[in-house]
Amino acid sequence: MHGENLRPHIQEPPDLPAPGTLLVDTSRNNRVGEFRGVAGFYWSLRPMGGGTEWEAEPRYVRPALPIEQLRARAARANARSRGEVL
Repeated sequence: MHGENLRPHIQEPPDLPAPGTLLVDTSRNNRVGEFRGVAGFYWSLRPMGGGTEWEAEPRYVRPALPIEQLRARAARANARSRGEVL
């Protein structure tokens, strides 16, 4: 039987990043957040400087570039110095 052993075209989900990995949500103006986990079909991200978590579709998420990581860490350090986050 022709095609019997062929797999249908199934898009594999992207590999899950480790919790705390800095990612960029391209669907939200390149917002940077820490990976927190999976919520159904979405990935939960949390802003580095504190604030409300949001959910993003994995297809719109990419690893943060070194400069984006630096900016996010600097923003968190500044927020901590102002007493906005612990």
